[in-house]
Amino acid sequence: MTLPPYQYNGARSMVILHEQELRLFVAIWKEAKESFETGGTPVLPDNGNPTYNSYNDLLEHVLRCALSYMKWICEKLELPAPPIPPLPTTEEFGARADEYLEGVLAAWRDPLKDVPEERFDQVHKSRWGVDYCIDSMLEHAVMHPIRHSFQLENWMQTKV
Repeated sequence: MTLPPYQYNGARSMVILHEQELRLFVAIWKEAKESFETGGTPVLPDNGNPTYNSYNDLLEHVLRCALSYMKWICEKLELPAPPIPPLPTTEEFGARADEYLEGVLAAWRDPLKDVPEERFDQVHKSRWGVDYCIDSMLEHAVMHPIRHSFQLENWMQTKV
């Protein structure tokens, strides 16, 4: 991916890393779902969390969170909301994963390019009640698909 210069290169780096890790998550998700459908990967954990009701629910969770993080950042920095791609139904998520992924990644590319570095230290309350500076929320957004990729890889190693 090629991005234009940003005022704060740290934000540009996080946008690039986020795209890299989100693409990797979707690739691992596809592999895990295919393995599950052919009997190789166990079912997702039954832990009461609706994120794990199905492989499509997990995909939807990760992609919607990615968009939600950027929406929160734009809101806190008083920037225009990023473009929102049309949301597929949960049932459609698997078939439209690549299309929705591209829309989410497009929403990430431009909003932060003109924001000066000092604004990334501003602290705000997250939607789940934790204080985050903008830089920390960017790092959280990068780690989120990494964590779920790690989970999927572990589940694929646990053959039934």
